[in-house]
Amino acid sequence: MMEVTKVPVGAISRNGARTRQDGEGSVQVHQNPDDLITGAKVFAVYGKGGIGKSTTSSNLSVAFSKLGKRVLQIGCDPKHDSTFTLTKCLVPTVIDVLETVEFHTEELRPEDYVYQGYNGVMCVEAGGPPAGTGCGGYVVGQTVKLLKEHHLLEDTDVVIFDVLGDVVCGGFAAPLQHADRALVVTANDFDSIFAMNRIVAAIQAKSRNYKVRLGGVIANRSRTTEQIDRFNAVAGLQTMARFDDLDVIRRSRLKKSTLFEMESTPELDAVQAEYMRLAAALWIGGDPLSAVALKDRDIFDLLGFD
Repeated sequence: MMEVTKVPVGAISRNGARTRQDGEGSVQVHQNPDDLITGAKVFAVYGKGGIGKSTTSSNLSVAFSKLGKRVLQIGCDPKHDSTFTLTKCLVPTVIDVLETVEFHTEELRPEDYVYQGYNGVMCVEAGGPPAGTGCGGYVVGQTVKLLKEHHLLEDTDVVIFDVLGDVVCGGFAAPLQHADRALVVTANDFDSIFAMNRIVAAIQAKSRNYKVRLGGVIANRSRTTEQIDRFNAVAGLQTMARFDDLDVIRRSRLKKSTLFEMESTPELDAVQAEYMRLAAALWIGGDPLSAVALKDRDIFDLLGFD
């Protein structure tokens, strides 16, 4: 059972020292260990709102599928547009279908909320509670619980969580309770890197009690990366892939298509190759990054041009 509880402000260890707890001093969604994802490699994709997380997630899902992996993508945004380039439509969310059966989960079938997208990628949109109410973590928890009840995770090699915007509460950090690696999508600008720093802090907090670790940075819409490189060097991060600000990427969204379905050009072929390289590297795995979040003032002083 999933619970929303008030976490006590610290605890006292046997030697009398105060220890920090996950989500210290805040309302957190705690997953039952039986509801955590096991068996598949799980990636959570984070980044500033509008930075291109859904485009990145969908094309990465296709790249994994082209490596022969069975892939499930879970959108965690109330807009439920994470998977539309894979399915060519806005699919109903888990919350939508749960409402139709008055939240009696036993009445649902997998085909009520799981849709097959391009190249066999399975797609789920978790959705979210009505604006100003509820908790995004509850929605993520219910989605994973349904997938486990219907044994859909047993036949999955890769799970990708496409997560809503910046980390602003424990609910938005809920996918980190399931993930092996968190990936951060950023651009070569102050606002994106500022959001990335907050995400690093959230992953630091979750890694005290969960297996999630930082996997790396994906530079998106970035012709150059000098600001990202400067931040990475100080924070302890590494860029795993870079995608330029290309019109073909914008057009793929308008055509409701992944980049792997667009007409071939040398420019597009290079982008596809970069996604394939990224998927292969993530599948092989590597040592996690021991990054440390910076203070806000330190980021302000670090970035920019002399």
